[in-house]
Amino acid sequence: MTKKRKVEVFTAGCPLCDETVKLVKKLSCPSCDVEVYDLKKEGMDVAKKYGVNSVPTVVVDGKIAECCVRGKPSEADLKAAGIGKPL
Repeated sequence: MTKKRKVEVFTAGCPLCDETVKLVKKLSCPSCDVEVYDLKKEGMDVAKKYGVNSVPTVVVDGKIAECCVRGKPSEADLKAAGIGKPL
């Protein structure tokens, strides 16, 4: 039995998500087991387990890919960006 790399892609059905799914599928090899979750329909429990906060997010063997590490902006982040400050 051959071990496979587990690749999970979390999407919300948007064009950017679709591009990521296509790219993952293009790059995957026979050693990759790719599963796509459309969070509008399924997979929220899995996404929460990994700490997925935005889409598209790719998880490889249980870890969010470095390229996808980011999170929801906090109130402090938004204020630092100038939101809520008069011009």
